[in-house]
Amino acid sequence: MTDAMHIQLRNARIVEDNKIRDGVLNIRNGVIESVEDDCGGGGAIVDCAGDLLIAGLVDLHTDNLEHHFLPRPGVTWPCAMTSAMAHDGQILTSGITSVLDAMAIGDFETSGARSAILDAAIRALSHAQTANLLKADHYFHFRCEVSDPALMEMLEPHLDHPNLRLLSIMDHTPGQKQFRDLARYRDYRGRKRGRLWGDEEFTSYIAERMAIQRTYAPKWSKRIAEAGAARRLPIASHDDTTVEDVEQSFASGSSVCEFPTTIEAARHARRLGMQNVMGAPNIVLGGSHSGNVSASALAEEGLLDALTSDYIPASLLRAAFALAESGFALPKAVAMVTTKPAALLGFEDRGRIAPGMRADLALVRTIEKVPIVRGVWVAGERRL
Repeated sequence: MTDAMHIQLRNARIVEDNKIRDGVLNIRNGVIESVEDDCGGGGAIVDCAGDLLIAGLVDLHTDNLEHHFLPRPGVTWPCAMTSAMAHDGQILTSGITSVLDAMAIGDFETSGARSAILDAAIRALSHAQTANLLKADHYFHFRCEVSDPALMEMLEPHLDHPNLRLLSIMDHTPGQKQFRDLARYRDYRGRKRGRLWGDEEFTSYIAERMAIQRTYAPKWSKRIAEAGAARRLPIASHDDTTVEDVEQSFASGSSVCEFPTTIEAARHARRLGMQNVMGAPNIVLGGSHSGNVSASALAEEGLLDALTSDYIPASLLRAAFALAESGFALPKAVAMVTTKPAALLGFEDRGRIAPGMRADLALVRTIEKVPIVRGVWVAGERRL
């Protein structure tokens, strides 16, 4: 719902496409009317106290909703609406005004837990949105596990959801991509999932998973590519590691290389015209917690197009400011969490501060170099 009032955000340091300027931002009917150097007359006045005013963040992948449904191993929260509302509040206070809730469709190693919450999570968010209960704009990113025999059975009922904006093709089969090092994979499963194998049992497990992959991954990838093309949805790859991985993803219709695990993969994706997206926690932590390529290394080489919060909503804004601290111009760093993801998703009305754009905005103050969100507007309505 837009705010019909004329609003003036005064005394702000406004982050535009290529510069930061001191001035006044005028909002009328939920849209940015003008950015001025001096105050004009009229309108409700908000004193920004010299804080930074940036476009509302656009997050194309967060697993945060899942955390509210599955707060502990073995625990599924019984009230889906409560989970959806708690997630929405966390998104907004992170300065995110448009978010793609990443729904894992198909299971690999969660014993069916993700599949069990899928329908309830989609229903809860859809219901909350219809009832105007959500403060941020929510859309869906369907993460498709092509090594699951039941993938299409779970996916097809939701493919025509009006809020679906992105499909991604995942394949967590050990022996390739992120898990090409089987010894590392075995250790990872033991630490994270408590799965311990004897040598013979592990060999048998790997052979079984690879056989399933050979049967299902090629045909499911083709079906997803066809579904995306029919609906004009962008498709992202996931965890590409080698040049061959990127070539295969590109041939399957992917225009986005999400979470490339090596710089070679990111370089080849760029050569093919794909956009590289990395997780903001990688920036904040100073590197990948999984031992993959550093997002900062991609940024320094000019290979990083956009950031996503992945599993920590607050990381998105923090990562942009961390890049600025490392030498990137702040407008360029902010564009990686606003303008670039908005364009990637086909949002032409948001992601920038400019006349005619939707007034999705975040007011930010840095305290001890940490960006703190002090205000959020969605379509001109103050929500925080």
